[in-house]
This record gives sequence, structure tokens and C-alpha cells, in this order.
Amino acid sequence: MFESLSDRLSQTLRQVGGKANLSEDNIKSALRDVRMALLEADVALPVVKDFTAAVKERAMGQEVSSALSPGQAFLKIVQAELQSALGEANSPLNLASKPPVIILMAGLQGAGKTTT
Repeated sequence: MFESLSDRLSQTLRQVGGKANLSEDNIKSALRDVRMALLEADVALPVVKDFTAAVKERAMGQEVSSALSPGQAFLKIVQAELQSALGEANSPLNLASKPPVIILMAGLQGAGKTTT
């Protein structure tokens, strides 16, 4: 699941990277592809809407510096929003509490819960 999502996002970001500038049309096209990739990876629709809205808001007001290409600037925005959505800090897993420690594994079919 993550490999296909990663491939789709990489393909989209490469397409944006080939553009000369980061225009509104380029952003809309890239966000459409990102939205479809996330939905095909079974990401919840409200999460996808919030994510793409946040990326669009940041990308529209973004000035592309001369050191970055438009694709790199868009990639930086997408990466920052993904980190923000997933959480920027790691929370420790306390396995030293009273045994047995109960851990809930949740995920879709075929996501690898049994083999983890």
C-alpha cells in the first residue's frame, strides 16, 4: 500500500518538478493527483480534504526562492504538511510497565498486522 502511494506521489512531484514555475494551474493539477493517490491508498476523505487544502494554502502564497526549483518548493510544502499531519514528535512506547503489555495493531486487510 505504501509503495504504490510513494510511487504515485513521486510521479506527481516529478511532473511538478519539470515545470518552469509554480503556477496556480500546476498546483491544482498536482493536488488532484495527490488527492487521488491518497484516496486510492484508503486515506479518509476528510483527512485528504484537510491535507490538500493546507498544501494549497501554503503553496499559493509561497514565493519560490532562486535556490529551489518549483518542484523542490512544492515537495518541501508537501513534506512539511505530511509531517504536521502525522505528528512531529515521537511518543515513547513504555514496555517496562506491568507485564503483559497490551498493544493494539489496527490496519486494513493486507497491511501486515499479522507479520509485524
